[in-house]
Amino acid sequence: MKNYLTLFAIVFAVLSSNAYAEIYKRVDADGRITYSNVKTKGATRLELDPDANTIANDRPKASENNAGNKRTATPDSFPKVDKDTQNQRDGKRQDILKSELDSEKAALEQAKKAHAEGESNPEVFKAANGKTFRNVPKFEEKMKSLQADVDSHQNNIKLLQKELDALR
Repeated sequence: MKNYLTLFAIVFAVLSSNAYAEIYKRVDADGRITYSNVKTKGATRLELDPDANTIANDRPKASENNAGNKRTATPDSFPKVDKDTQNQRDGKRQDILKSELDSEKAALEQAKKAHAEGESNPEVFKAANGKTFRNVPKFEEKMKSLQADVDSHQNNIKLLQKELDALR
């Protein structure tokens, strides 16, 4: 564990642009490698260029590129689709989304039915003496799962409706 901490400290020191120290590498008789900033018997000094560990960002910032423009122009070589083709694609997409919305609404109704049935059927267990007791944790877990299913379908319906509204 000590070797890992030492290695972490050394790597951190090497990679840090503000910290620079001499680093020594030692390989013991069993082939284990140890790095340290303290010279020990049999250790060799590593020649590290501190500037090689610095990451430079020579790219201009977005504000320098666009000078206030939020969108860049589409290149002339970019493939274009005529308006009729795009309208056909949008129509197909709208049909698919409507179909998915209908399916989600049906699935939501099924999930709500399952939730209502789950509520009306509490989890029970029989004790050794023959008495019946409610298993509240199991019931709560079942209801949590059923509610998550309902919530998932409701969220899907909301997102599909949002997509359809954006197409109109």
